[in-house]
Amino acid sequence: MIKLRTAALTDIGHLRTHNEDRYIQNDALGIYGVADGVGGLPGGEEAAQLAVDEITKAVQAMPPGALDLATAVQRANESVANLGHRLSPGMGIGTTLTFGVIRDGSIHLAHIGDSRCYVWHGGNIEAITRDHSVESDARVRRAKGEVVYYHQSNRNALTRCIGQPTPPEVDLLTRRLVPGERYLFCSDGVTRLIRDSELGEMIARDAEPADVLKDIVELANRSGGPDNSTGILIFVDEAK
Repeated sequence: MIKLRTAALTDIGHLRTHNEDRYIQNDALGIYGVADGVGGLPGGEEAAQLAVDEITKAVQAMPPGALDLATAVQRANESVANLGHRLSPGMGIGTTLTFGVIRDGSIHLAHIGDSRCYVWHGGNIEAITRDHSVESDARVRRAKGEVVYYHQSNRNALTRCIGQPTPPEVDLLTRRLVPGERYLFCSDGVTRLIRDSELGEMIARDAEPADVLKDIVELANRSGGPDNSTGILIFVDEAK
């Protein structure tokens, strides 16, 4: 048997005038994740808020044993795209979406964009999502033997997001929870400023999740804080 300790924190940073990050920390439904409104487009706050609202509503309506996260994400995409037609007819709106649902001792992940989910266990940290960006996609295609070029100024541009006009491909993953594991969901306001190794060291500390998250966000801000930074931290403990 396991028990969970969870915490969530978001911060506007030092340069942005609005916080376009949103998070889900719903212990009753077991939903945890982040959405980060796409920079450069209007309506980032609205896109992220609608995405997390739609996912929460969809998961709440799913009966036990019938968890269909792909359909939930596609419905969220359609809702955000429709809102984009009203708010920004010429450009649309968009957001990343990375979240997990914990049921029956497993975490079920769904991911689109460049927010991330990490798992820490036994002293090692691993990103278990892949960024959907120009650079990351090029790396995957090159590993298959393709010749791919891109401009450095474009390397962080998203190749998938919630709100795009065509239904996005959703990355899905299910993992059995193991006591001692720690999961971090975070926006790129964290990952672009803090190395994975640093995140691993901070998550490994003997501290409460809220204290660890506070230190992570403070480090992002000390490193310049150019973007909103948001994290959800889940400690998987052995029930006693």
